[in-house]
Amino acid sequence: MSGVRVDHALLDEMPETLLDYQRDVRPILEHRCVVCHGCYDAPCQLKLSSVAGIARGGSKEVVYDGARVKPAEPSRLFIDALATEQWRTKGFHPVLAEGASEADERLEGSVMYRMLQLKQQHPQPRGGVLDSSIDTTLDRRATCPTLAEFDAYAQEHPGQGMPFALPDLEPDAYAALVHWLAQGAPAPEPPPPRPSEAAQIEEWERFLNGASPKERLVARYLFEHLFQAHLHFVDSDSRTFFTLLRSRTPPGQAIVPIPTRRPYGDPEGPYFYRIRPLDGSIVAKDHLPYELSPARMARLRQLFLDPGYNVTELPSYQPTIAANPFRAFAALPVQSRYRFLLDDARFFIDGFIKGPVCRGQVALNVIEDRFWIFFFNPDAPLATNTRFIDQLANYLSQPTEMEDTLRLVTTYGEYLHLDNRYLQERRRAFRLEQPLPLERAISFLWNGDGLNRSAALTVFRHYDSASVHAGLVGDEPETAWVLDYPLLERIHYLLVAGFDVYGNLGHQLNTRLFMDVLRMEAENYFLAFLPKRVRKATHDAWYKGIRSGDADELDVWWMSKELVTGYQTGSPQHELYQRLSESLGPLATPELQRARYPDACGTEVGRIAVDAVDRAVAKLSNMRGKVVQFLPDVAFLRVRMAGVCSEDLAYTLLSDKSYANVSSMFSEQPLGAPRDHKDDRQEVLSWLEGSYPEFFFVVDRDDVERFAREYDALQTREEYDRFMERYGVRRTNPRFWETSDWFNAQALREQPERAGLFDLNRYQNR
Repeated sequence: MSGVRVDHALLDEMPETLLDYQRDVRPILEHRCVVCHGCYDAPCQLKLSSVAGIARGGSKEVVYDGARVKPAEPSRLFIDALATEQWRTKGFHPVLAEGASEADERLEGSVMYRMLQLKQQHPQPRGGVLDSSIDTTLDRRATCPTLAEFDAYAQEHPGQGMPFALPDLEPDAYAALVHWLAQGAPAPEPPPPRPSEAAQIEEWERFLNGASPKERLVARYLFEHLFQAHLHFVDSDSRTFFTLLRSRTPPGQAIVPIPTRRPYGDPEGPYFYRIRPLDGSIVAKDHLPYELSPARMARLRQLFLDPGYNVTELPSYQPTIAANPFRAFAALPVQSRYRFLLDDARFFIDGFIKGPVCRGQVALNVIEDRFWIFFFNPDAPLATNTRFIDQLANYLSQPTEMEDTLRLVTTYGEYLHLDNRYLQERRRAFRLEQPLPLERAISFLWNGDGLNRSAALTVFRHYDSASVHAGLVGDEPETAWVLDYPLLERIHYLLVAGFDVYGNLGHQLNTRLFMDVLRMEAENYFLAFLPKRVRKATHDAWYKGIRSGDADELDVWWMSKELVTGYQTGSPQHELYQRLSESLGPLATPELQRARYPDACGTEVGRIAVDAVDRAVAKLSNMRGKVVQFLPDVAFLRVRMAGVCSEDLAYTLLSDKSYANVSSMFSEQPLGAPRDHKDDRQEVLSWLEGSYPEFFFVVDRDDVERFAREYDALQTREEYDRFMERYGVRRTNPRFWETSDWFNAQALREQPERAGLFDLNRYQNR
């Protein structure tokens, strides 16, 4: 360890008492470290979001590897191992000096300290673009040095200390982390739930561990849909969450997780459903809040326990049964299952984007940059016909039941055939003798019962990440989905419950290919509401270019059949969107599109200033065509409102790119590859959207008109780079951390329960 030079002057300043982890250390880790080290895709699997993650250390094994022939061993924190010694047997190396008793030894033997020290010894430039030798791309190859390898790493990569490719830590923050490491990285045990929370945990565990076959089947269904949720009790602090898991031990005893790959994996013995506190920081990219309350429990009883049906036998855990919810849960009323999903449709759609994968590329390669989602009315005859769905359960099988098969195209073809058989039977079961009047057809789509904000959703794809927002956001999109119960359930079991991020090439490819089928089915349901005179042309416009081959894969017998009549204009898709918006009423309005900061800008002068800024920034949505390719997929804008408001304004600038080939896994174009940019545009939102900001802009209120004018006038990459220099916050900007902290705080102001720390792994080096 010849390269270690412990800063004794800094050690001489170390306080005599132990640092308070929650007060002195955790905020630094969260805002300077967790912003890159917070999920499966954390570099070197080093999750710094909890003390347990720091103690586990790092690994050279890569989680995201779509080409592996054999599945990898899962390494889920708090599930696949519970003790540090167990992680060592799984190949994780320490980043703390395990066993050291003196301050010098604790630093000398700590990879974490040496990474921090390396950055101090080789400070980052305080301006300009980072040297190209520092790879800041998302899929960069991480070196992950052990302590024995660190000298060689430091010699080969002197400019790659921590925080990696971001500004140096502030002196006070660096000193606090060094002192904490020198003290042995002390941290208290997570506090137990408050008495009110403990009482609710006890009540919910009692509910989920009922003894009757009916209660056990309902609990299994709920678990397979909520295993990834961050549960929040209605009267808890807004940042306190819990998780649901299966344990070998009953309520009242220490939890021993059952580490099956999937939530429907065979537990191979007795098990109990348990709720435990979520230990660690909340990161936006995997934060899926789900509220538990007395009203929720009453609703679940109403849906699943009060109806008079019998459960005489519990389903098998064989994959062909367990991976198919239409077989496994055939005894549960279909209407109840669909209502359960609709109650929190945003949560379940968000699940396939955030869920077990963090990044979500498997799902995202097949979707457009922005589209709207609507749902069939659960009271419509074709939505929840129990007999029909039960009879066709085998046709609703998906490749997830094959798990890690290496059969690729053959497997996909088998399940595509099954889906077409299902669609053919669906046609026979719900054949229309006469076209529906438009007003009647609209009633077939759910209006949220006038209350539920999940009734209409907007999905934004940000190239290799995505986000979901309640309401119809932005101009009318090119495409839309309509989901019924079988589609919504299959998406969940394909991409969430049945998806294994550690799976092999066969599993990941078959999942990806079959998501094409589900997407096309959802788009076709929307197209079916259009008159036949425009349906084929609209369909062909959606499935142009490389996507054109997909048009023949699904049964589209209805393409030339009139299903809906009564359109009054020459633009039926626009008319349909308008009618749907009217049916939804206030629920069509985006969730965060409301009066801006009434307290902070409550004066007449403040309101006028906010309106002026909104109008100026809104002009950026006029950007079209080739210039959009230069823009970040997700950029955050802060407009400083000094003098008129006590709070600044936040906006998100989204690049809405038009993909002609989203459904082709083998020909997905890399960034910068030639494509038709004429339909590209930019979306402007008056809130923070997405989990992975790629760039920050900070502008004074007096300069916002100029900012918008110059942004709107960009034509070339060179012009954009000069613009970034003037208004942007580069990785080397001395005010980078201040800006990052403000956006994280702003997200909490906007959505106290839904917000999480933004991830900086995609931040651009421009």
